[in-house]
Amino acid sequence: MAIIQMRGIVRRYTVGEVLVKAVAGVDLDVERGEFVSVMGPSGSGKSTLMNILGCLDKPTEGSYVLDGLVTGAAGGDEFAAIRNTKIGFVFQGFNLLSKTTALENVELPLFYDRSTAKRDHRAMARKALEDVGLGARLHHRPAQLSGGQQQRVAIARALVNEPSFILADEPTGNLDTEMTLEIMSLFQELNDRGITIVMVTHEPEVSAYTRRIVALRDGKLVSDEPVRERRSAGADLASWKASHSFLAGEEASP
Repeated sequence: MAIIQMRGIVRRYTVGEVLVKAVAGVDLDVERGEFVSVMGPSGSGKSTLMNILGCLDKPTEGSYVLDGLVTGAAGGDEFAAIRNTKIGFVFQGFNLLSKTTALENVELPLFYDRSTAKRDHRAMARKALEDVGLGARLHHRPAQLSGGQQQRVAIARALVNEPSFILADEPTGNLDTEMTLEIMSLFQELNDRGITIVMVTHEPEVSAYTRRIVALRDGKLVSDEPVRERRSAGADLASWKASHSFLAGEEASP
């Protein structure tokens, strides 16, 4: 059974006296363990679809079943609970609290998840950070971390309550090439462990690291294809470091 089942998703907005159909009848299934990128130009509806996938908004028409739960039937508190327990969010801007440590940032979502009330939140946060390679940075604040490390903290925060899937919105948009490859390598490692990831991106070179590309245009799903020549972010990162190390050595030579 698909972890995400969308049927006939429509989202309309009224802007002044104009009716805007941001999403126009999308059907989408995502199986457990998939790594899917959602692409499309500005105005394609991908941000609106992401908000519906993330239970930040409800469709005007259609149904969205998430991990067996009919989201449209949920009231306010239940809808928020689905969002808090079933979805791990990763944003372009990291959204970390500047005055708290990495460990405290990752621990924060657990205070809103009643299902973890009897578990050791500090131990869960520590494990999540270790899983993303930041076991030695537990007590560092965001200002003491690189952009890539801050995004790793954000990914650990998304993972900590063991959600049904991770929803990443342009997660490499603020990162340089090296850090982008580091984060995509981490996403590939997590996906290889069975974690489901849906990533919104406008960068074809980033979507090449996923397993499937869904494309939107004018609010409609116009293509849904597997990535036939999937790239390895880890291999590309190693090549990038090797080439830049060589160039640095050349520049240092008399």
